[in-house]
Amino acid sequence: MTAVLEAPAVRTGHDTVPLPRLLAAELRWIFRRPRTLAVLGLLALIPIVIGIGLTLVSDNAQTGGGPDDGGGALLASAVNNAFVLPIAAIVMSLALLLPLASAMAGADAIAGETAHGTLRGWLIAPVGRGRLLAVKAFGVATVSVVSVLAMCITGVVTGLIINGTDSLFTLSGTTLSLGGALARILLVAGWVVLQLWAVGAVALAISSWTEHPMLVVASVLAADIVFTILGFLTSLDWLHPFLLTQNWSMAPAEVLQDPMGTQMLGEGALRAACYIVIGLSLAYARLSTRDG
Repeated sequence: MTAVLEAPAVRTGHDTVPLPRLLAAELRWIFRRPRTLAVLGLLALIPIVIGIGLTLVSDNAQTGGGPDDGGGALLASAVNNAFVLPIAAIVMSLALLLPLASAMAGADAIAGETAHGTLRGWLIAPVGRGRLLAVKAFGVATVSVVSVLAMCITGVVTGLIINGTDSLFTLSGTTLSLGGALARILLVAGWVVLQLWAVGAVALAISSWTEHPMLVVASVLAADIVFTILGFLTSLDWLHPFLLTQNWSMAPAEVLQDPMGTQMLGEGALRAACYIVIGLSLAYARLSTRDG
């Protein structure tokens, strides 16, 4: 009788962990970080603080001004207007705090895990580099969505409690139904989330080249500040269409008009999509050549 020897099973790169399991593990890891929860809590409190503050100073506040006046006029327009309040809070936070949340998530996703040695487990496991980047990008995208939704929910609830459902009107004076106001607020939220995804993609690209998460956060915020300053220089008008932060304070205000404008929203969405593609491409190029 001839003995049949079975060859030991060899693990190949085609063996992969189920994607839903990877995504669930990534989300658990993200939302167990105290700093992530702290930032989300801070963002959720901003509309409440703004709503209470505007109520206390409403006797001295003057409403009015169009969206071309920037964030200051938008904030003044939020007085006694439950529709404008969440949008004004989001626009104000888009200057720094919301990008900070996305930058932190992108920094922790790769650079942070590299510093703690946990990324090596991903790199030597039967998980393709493309799947790894997809999981990390999904985590960053989820943080961005949760951040904006938290501000939307607290902003809408605060506005309705303070001003009531009869205070939903545009800057043009048109009264909106609750459903119409919520639809416009969600449109702004989706647009802002897209901008944050672009910030997160840039953070992932930088994060893939370093093991210092604070360097990633500092680089992203520095770029945010520099882009904003460059946007004020009229001598660099040719550069403005390429700046991610261009019209961040003005584009969301288009939904406050009746009829609603879409030009700046469309341009900003296209610009953010380009940054997402470039950022993720650079991150993938780096991860695909990175040793375990």
